[in-house]
Amino acid sequence: MKVIEKFADEVINSGAYQPLDRVYVINKIRSLVGDHDEEETDQPAVKQLVDIAVKNEKISDDVTSREVLNDQLYDLATPTPSKTNEIFWQKMEKSSEKATDWFYKLCENNNYVKKEAIAKNIAFSGTSSKGHGLEITINLSKPEKDPKAIAAAAHATGKKYPQCALCLENEGYVGGYGKNARSNLRIIRMDIAGRPWGFQYSPYAYFNEHCIFLDQKHIPMVINQQTLINLVEIEKTLPHYFVGSNADLPIVGGSMLAHEHYQGGRHTFPMMKAKIKKNVVFDDYPEVVAGIVDWPMSDLRLISDNSLDLIELGAKIINFWDHYSDSARQIKAFDGKTRHHTVTPIMHREGKNFVLDLVLRDNNTSENYPLGIFHPHKELWHIKKENIGLIEVMGRAILPGRLKSELEEVKKYWLGQDNKMAISHKEWADQIKAEQNITAENVDAVMQQALVEVFEQVLQDAGVFKNNADGDEGWDKFITALTRQI
Repeated sequence: MKVIEKFADEVINSGAYQPLDRVYVINKIRSLVGDHDEEETDQPAVKQLVDIAVKNEKISDDVTSREVLNDQLYDLATPTPSKTNEIFWQKMEKSSEKATDWFYKLCENNNYVKKEAIAKNIAFSGTSSKGHGLEITINLSKPEKDPKAIAAAAHATGKKYPQCALCLENEGYVGGYGKNARSNLRIIRMDIAGRPWGFQYSPYAYFNEHCIFLDQKHIPMVINQQTLINLVEIEKTLPHYFVGSNADLPIVGGSMLAHEHYQGGRHTFPMMKAKIKKNVVFDDYPEVVAGIVDWPMSDLRLISDNSLDLIELGAKIINFWDHYSDSARQIKAFDGKTRHHTVTPIMHREGKNFVLDLVLRDNNTSENYPLGIFHPHKELWHIKKENIGLIEVMGRAILPGRLKSELEEVKKYWLGQDNKMAISHKEWADQIKAEQNITAENVDAVMQQALVEVFEQVLQDAGVFKNNADGDEGWDKFITALTRQI
């Protein structure tokens, strides 16, 4: 069979079209790839069709053109947004898990979730010397930027459409140089606390069923009582998923502060498994169990099946932290009218209970710490320099792809082999080499544990109250002041 005919049959079998539409579908494919066809091979049909389009001179042979056509072809095998939503909400009537199972499978099958690319990521877990379970990933899934796309973005002027990568207007957008290809994107429409939101999956997932909840309007992120109301509403709708928000300030926040959104998914992160190390009692909220979590970052956890009490108490804690300062620990709430405090709020369910983690964040800088006092410190930048966002707060490191090759050179250095180790790694590598007997048999295990220890320190640096006697004193001072006011 010729590949165009083969893919036309795949499109019809997907349910997006009927058998009577076969000629029409074939011509839709031909309009995208050209009329010249080839015999099918073992390669996936879409990959072969993209190659055919290059040969037929329908597209340029570059990363962006191939990506755009790939998504246009998969769009043919995807139900329309209205049909996708109809099927999803029909399944929701029976089971939220069945609905998300179906939607995630759809997004894998239509290549919106880049399963093949995600499989390239390196991932492992371990326990730090401080006793914290942590997960390490080296992100290799996102493709390198296309030089033509970089050039186009540099010369772009005027108002963008869509305004950002999270906007609802991305659904079905063809894209191009400097613009995301989103022909095969489908977004589930949701009502969250009376406002229109959307729910989609992340194309380059950092964990299982990594999803994004987005406000249908392009409005800035903000953390307040409404945030907690929204998280509860999402948990009531999809109780098998966690949901959380990046902080709403630079340095301690995510990379998309201009558009209100949350992240979620089907993964139990190390922080969720961490226990409360010290209980905190809020007399006016007897139905809420509260405490400081045994975690490198500063996490105050609230647990209750009374979501209204949880929201009210959580909002009071956020507001109190927003105005709390402790000069002895370089914790400063405001510079004039410039706010420096916020939280990273994360919620999941345990049976009937809502579990809310409020991780305290401070984005102050100083002469010694120009990128942030509560940010990975300079000695760790050879491994991790980027901001600590929601996923990493919960104990899953997202390390840069450059480390795959760089760390191979470090291992060669440890084993006394010829190497091209970056000078930035030398002090760290020498310290580990001096402490351990490294052999060809254990070198991989030594490297994994070394990365776990670095990530532990990254999180310790980002914590406002350190895991030591001074940090305990800081917590006590904060909790005393908090409980007096609440």
